[in-house]
Amino acid sequence: MAYDADVIVIGAGLAGLAATAELADAGRKVLLLDQEPEQSFGGQAHWSFGGLFLVDSPEQRRMRIRDSHALARQDWLGTAGFDREEDHWPRRWAEAYVDFAAGEKRPWLHAQGVRFFPVVGWAERGGYDAGGHGNSVPRFHITWGTGPGLVEPFERRVREGVARGLVELRFRHRVTGLGRTSGALDTVTGEILEPSAVPRGEASSREATGSFELRAQAVVVTSGGIGGNHDLVRAQWPERLGTPPGKLLSGVPAHVDGLMLGIAESAGARHINRDRMWHYTEGIENWNPIWARHGIRILPGPSSLWLDARGRRLPVPLFPGFDTLGTLEHITRSGHGHTWFVLNQRIIGKEFALSGSEQNPDLTGRSVRGVIGRARAGVPGPVRAFMDNGADFVVEKDLAALVRGMNALTGEPLIDEAALGREITARDREIANPFTKDLQVTAIRGARRYLGDKLIRTAAPHRILDPAAGPLVAVRLNILTRKSLGGLETDLSSRVLADDGEPLPGLYAAGEAAGFGGGGVHGYRSLEGTFLGGCIFSGRTAGRAAAKAVS
Repeated sequence: MAYDADVIVIGAGLAGLAATAELADAGRKVLLLDQEPEQSFGGQAHWSFGGLFLVDSPEQRRMRIRDSHALARQDWLGTAGFDREEDHWPRRWAEAYVDFAAGEKRPWLHAQGVRFFPVVGWAERGGYDAGGHGNSVPRFHITWGTGPGLVEPFERRVREGVARGLVELRFRHRVTGLGRTSGALDTVTGEILEPSAVPRGEASSREATGSFELRAQAVVVTSGGIGGNHDLVRAQWPERLGTPPGKLLSGVPAHVDGLMLGIAESAGARHINRDRMWHYTEGIENWNPIWARHGIRILPGPSSLWLDARGRRLPVPLFPGFDTLGTLEHITRSGHGHTWFVLNQRIIGKEFALSGSEQNPDLTGRSVRGVIGRARAGVPGPVRAFMDNGADFVVEKDLAALVRGMNALTGEPLIDEAALGREITARDREIANPFTKDLQVTAIRGARRYLGDKLIRTAAPHRILDPAAGPLVAVRLNILTRKSLGGLETDLSSRVLADDGEPLPGLYAAGEAAGFGGGGVHGYRSLEGTFLGGCIFSGRTAGRAAAKAVS
């Protein structure tokens, strides 16, 4: 029986590129399909900050961070909270991923030309007990070149496969069905969409000009998650996270629609942990949007005062950068879909970074001069642009004007000036004393014990109402959709499993479509820097396993 290729890979994001690169290196013929035009090659990873979770790296050791495999494993399992029968494979993937992150991951990437910014970030700090959620030490390694810099070596390897006649790229191929021959899943059908010249990330046409049917010995699904499909996000939203707000921003383009997951299910695949998801609470409307409802996440330092919609401080330990999903649950149960950061210009200049390759031109462009200039600037240029143009920013010289601006922005008089003044003043009194009962102030001082935070991420403790540190700034924060943590259940060879637990012959999955491994390697929560790494690890695994299977 004739095949069009040895393997068909569905989805040209980072996981698909990693799988295709491994297949081509093994001498296999690959058809790489994607519904988007070629200018979107690399998928979501292109837009990312390029953060990777590494354990006991040279960068950590230079920053005097003492990390270990045992500590990373403790943090991962405490964060994941695996508690379901269907967590068997996700847990095994988690163990394998920590092994990878503490071992082969960095040298393997380094050999392909990936380099890292020398200061290691500290994301998801937790704030609970030692066995609970959070990173005990900084582990967030920023790729030099951000997302495009991480995509680059895998795209290069794939295009080398094209030059050798092993890889064929077929863009504007939208898969609508998976079929079997003699029990093996080997047929991919779908629509050929009309050509599109829209820039990367913008919505492309869904007008079909034809159809296709392709066959291969194996199929690898790397089609991504559901973050651009708000209807599906709402349908899968779990009760434990409260009620999804009426307004959601999108952290990913609209083509991240999750439709391929349903197609794989119809072919017999088991989709597990679909109620586990990862959305950010520090979203702001992009003043210069690329896709619909385009939101940008603030990567905050620890000093901003985080307030609910009525101006009350969020409870301990829901400080900036500590517990994303704990904060999300608190917000959705508050009766309002937004919260506020209240701070001043000194804090925003030191502590605000914006997620996304396009928001970090210095890091993305690998400009040492630009990075040094950012460190010296009062407020980085991309952040200043949001202060000047962003719909969610209020900048004023005094508290009364700030409160008026906050209430005007929401259209409701939810913030009481006197109450907010008392809240800020009480916090400011704690700053003047080396002792404190305010655990956020303790967290700020603790952060500055880490050299990386002291240098570039945490402002020296000072009063928010100090006129010399002004003007005052309030930022309205929205919920920003991003990742689905569940996905197609896979074994450690990335083979997709059916409801009976047996592999579906010929079908593999990787990346977000597979919950970054196993159908949910993160469990309930992420430690950050693990999405891109999960795409790379599971894509590499799928490519190598499929290559062996079709040899």
